[in-house]
Amino acid sequence: MRFTKMHGLGNDYVYVNCFEETVTDPVSLAQAVSVRRFSVGSDGLILIMPSEKADVRMRMFNADGSESEMCGNGIRCVAKYSYDHGLTTGQELEQSACIDILKNGFPHIPQFREMKVETGNGVLTLGLGIENNSVSQVCVDMGTPILLPGEIPVNVTGLQAVGIPFQIDAYHFLMTCVSMGNPHAVFFVPDVKAVPLEQLGPLIEKHKLFPQRVNAHFVQVISESEVVVRTWERGSGITLACGTGASAVCVAGVLASKTSRQITAHLPGGDLFLQWNETDNHVYMAGPATEVYTGNWLQ
Repeated sequence: MRFTKMHGLGNDYVYVNCFEETVTDPVSLAQAVSVRRFSVGSDGLILIMPSEKADVRMRMFNADGSESEMCGNGIRCVAKYSYDHGLTTGQELEQSACIDILKNGFPHIPQFREMKVETGNGVLTLGLGIENNSVSQVCVDMGTPILLPGEIPVNVTGLQAVGIPFQIDAYHFLMTCVSMGNPHAVFFVPDVKAVPLEQLGPLIEKHKLFPQRVNAHFVQVISESEVVVRTWERGSGITLACGTGASAVCVAGVLASKTSRQITAHLPGGDLFLQWNETDNHVYMAGPATEVYTGNWLQ
């Protein structure tokens, strides 16, 4: 089976082109390919599949084999692979929300196109920034954030889960929860480096407040437009970047009166630009996607 290793800011996955390959047991395959040092090594497995609703369909499996609805860094790589390998040419547009963000952020890029990807969180629109016939930057319309606790889901009362006292071991935090198609818990702290993420991450992920487990993000605010983020991803552990998580951080910052609607999130793997648009209530995320290598899975 042919596979391609790709990453978005170090959030790395094994990608399989299911236009050409067949994967009968993605759960076992995700577990097998994700083991670092003894296998390919990744945060999980992403299948790029035909779609009746969009240019392509994306299915994403964490390193433990559990399936997630969406992955912001992963979908940028899906877009790059799909365009660069000829699965779609996308649509040439002069103007759209995603393309406008790319034009403003990356004025040197000469060409822009738009495509759609079917995910577990619906069909999402992506803007492609193209240089030398290859995608270098991708903007994703992440859609409308889900704020009702029962729909995130998180077991708290009220119309929103904002500034909720949360204790884990001997640590006390204020928690804000957002779903971007998958559940996120955001904790604003003075210093993200001081947080024992290896210790607290698994405890938060499986806390009884979260019936579908949760992604945990610790955020240090530098200014109203700049934050530093460390992440524990549901099913994968500590990762270098999380696109849906950064989108949730953007929303949580506004709800908690910590940041503006446009932020740069500094993640261990690099930077993402986020905007929670007041006009359409959608969150937009822009950042790079990188193809590393292609190989053959022999097991």
